Amino acid sequence: MLAGSVHAQSLLTLEDAVKIALENNYAIRIARNDAQVSQTNVAIGNAGMLPKVTASFTDSNGIQHLSQTRADGTVNSVDNAHSSNINYGANLDWTIFDGFKMFARYDQLKALQQLGESQMKLKILDRIGAVNTMYFDLVQQQLQLSALDTALVISKQRLTLAQNRFSIGKASKLEVLNAQVDLNADTSALLKQKELFAQTKTQLNQLLARDITTDFKVAEDIQVDPKLNLSELTALAQKQNPQLESLLISKKVAELQLKQTKANRYPTVKVNTGYNFSEAKSELGFTTQSSARGLNYGLSATLNLFDGNSQNRNEKIAKLTVENSKLALEEQQQALQTQLALAYQTYQTQLQLSELEEKNVQIAQQNLNITLDKFRIGTITTFEFRTAQLNFVEAKTRYSNTLFQAKLAEIGLRELAGNLTF
Repeated sequence: MLAGSVHAQSLLTLEDAVKIALENNYAIRIARNDAQVSQTNVAIGNAGMLPKVTASFTDSNGIQHLSQTRADGTVNSVDNAHSSNINYGANLDWTIFDGFKMFARYDQLKALQQLGESQMKLKILDRIGAVNTMYFDLVQQQLQLSALDTALVISKQRLTLAQNRFSIGKASKLEVLNAQVDLNADTSALLKQKELFAQTKTQLNQLLARDITTDFKVAEDIQVDPKLNLSELTALAQKQNPQLESLLISKKVAELQLKQTKANRYPTVKVNTGYNFSEAKSELGFTTQSSARGLNYGLSATLNLFDGNSQNRNEKIAKLTVENSKLALEEQQQALQTQLALAYQTYQTQLQLSELEEKNVQIAQQNLNITLDKFRIGTITTFEFRTAQLNFVEAKTRYSNTLFQAKLAEIGLRELAGNLTF
């Protein structure tokens, strides 16, 4: 039954699912754009190292009633006198020294780019982990479907046997009714599991940011790597864990911010130059027309002598920010070690449980086969047969669940170590 329902579906491998998520997932695409913004911001001009050049143009005009009285008593007046003043030119302003703040700012921009890349890596790892988790959840649900499907087939055989035995007078109507009730219960359990399976498929399609109605089938089993080593994972995590990496970069950003704040104690030196044109006209006055053009240049320096102790306060705040970033880094290092230790304990326990449950499945299968043979010849009760049947389903369910939990622990360990791949 199960094989027939997925026969026409295409196989979605874990590698394909991860690739689709990396290409389509909205959170990853947003993270890529954010990282691109940080990369674009890394420019010497954004750090204040380049001059600023501006062009300007001003055209002022007026119509006025003018009256002038000269020293000799002569009075001149003009109605609707036109006047105009035109100024245009280009100016350059360049900060050539600011206490090395611009260099600290440039280094900070590069650190922020690294932070953006680290955060993108964190988002990618998170999504790969989510895809892995949901994919193997589907695999273990499929294994449970297989167990329930097997139980349903056996229940149908049992009902047929009960009906045949009843027809020849070797069984009571009660045995037929009990077989029918158990068959209905198995059918109900299978339908519920199929619904959960279909819902999880829809959720995986959503995670992959593709058509949620896309049908597919998944791998048939769960392969768990039994050779993970805690010391190796810990060493990798210290180098590659994106949360740790982000906090390390954040500490560097805070230190560079402190450096920029301290730079305000030094003078700021600027050079400026420009070439400007001006032309003025007036219908009344000693000068009715004038024009000028030429180069201007200069040097300016400013030094903060007193600002109400703002400089001291800003430096103190910047130092506290650096201290907090150090504490956050140390806290994350400790938390990471704890998470790795706990996840590794879970990983080892689930590996042991999966080995035990695999043996239980073999035992339950043998017991069910023997019980089925005895039931066919009528040497055991229906209660004993049903017990063996349920034990088989439960053993298969527990085995698939322990495999899934072991795989989750493996995924968690690799994610913490920063090396979660396909």
